[in-house]
Amino acid sequence: MNLSGFFSFVFTLLILHFEVGKAFNCRGPLKTITVRQSGKAQFKTIQSAIDSVSNKTQNTRWIRIKIFPGVYRQQVIISGLQSCIYLEGAGSKSTFVEWNGHDTPFTTPTLISRADNIVAKGITFMNSHNHPLDGGEARLAPAEAARIEGDKCAFFECAFLGVQDTLSDHAGRHYFHKCFIQGAIDFIYGNGQSIYEECTLFFSVGADLPKGRGGVFTAHRRESEEDPSAFVFKNCNITGNGKAKANLGRGYRSHSRVIIANSYLGDVVSPAGWDPWRGKNNVQDLTFVEEGCWGPGSNKSKRVPWMKRLSGSALRRFVDKTFIDQQGWIARLPVKSSS
Repeated sequence: MNLSGFFSFVFTLLILHFEVGKAFNCRGPLKTITVRQSGKAQFKTIQSAIDSVSNKTQNTRWIRIKIFPGVYRQQVIISGLQSCIYLEGAGSKSTFVEWNGHDTPFTTPTLISRADNIVAKGITFMNSHNHPLDGGEARLAPAEAARIEGDKCAFFECAFLGVQDTLSDHAGRHYFHKCFIQGAIDFIYGNGQSIYEECTLFFSVGADLPKGRGGVFTAHRRESEEDPSAFVFKNCNITGNGKAKANLGRGYRSHSRVIIANSYLGDVVSPAGWDPWRGKNNVQDLTFVEEGCWGPGSNKSKRVPWMKRLSGSALRRFVDKTFIDQQGWIARLPVKSSS
């Protein structure tokens, strides 16, 4: 083997080692620690409970952080080594996490989750910077309620509240079940490979949006045909407060991909439905799909002419959980959503 071949071989081994290292499964038994602002519990803040999980070496044991009812006004950060954490709230109407960050993506979010194998259930994550919603244009700025960067992460019955860039579905395979996501501009955005099932997307505005920044539900960041990512919405409820209309999505990059299937579309949806934005010079590479939808916003007669059609196995490829779960990681999570 010549020298260049040797280095190529070593480089390949390093890549394989890295990928195998990342593809671990969390082990049991489940360890539980508790958070309560006042009263008997092991921790008073969510962050102090997370900080008790080592970030020196990769955590591989499921740790449930049981969070009692209350309004926790703090930023929550999970580092890349703090995997296998299950944040269990008392319900999205009882456990609230609020923060007021804005503009800078690495300091803005109420929740920053960088680790793989993270689960949350029954928690509301809110970025209060742009609230109240009728505060006018002067307050409007990117202000994320959550930024999800890890792989194999799931959210059950959670709420994400914001106005601009509410949920940064940044990267990795993600599953959202029965979640409520509220915003006005690009409020689900990123490069995630994600399924949203039985979720409610709520477009909420109280003042005119700045010129050129009209209402948009999604902004998917896919840059090539080889990129496997997409936002998939199945059996969802897409609605709003009736004060304005919004597009279902826009091309954040040249190959943006959003599939909406078997969902209710309220009259909040604009007739055109979709905006090419940064993909305007190559609309043929954008994949924006609506199939099996109903409701007053589902009329496709005035949709953009380059909207795609999918059916049969081509559609099932995305709406089936195997799109994100060929390895069966969802079934191994330490939580099940209520039916």
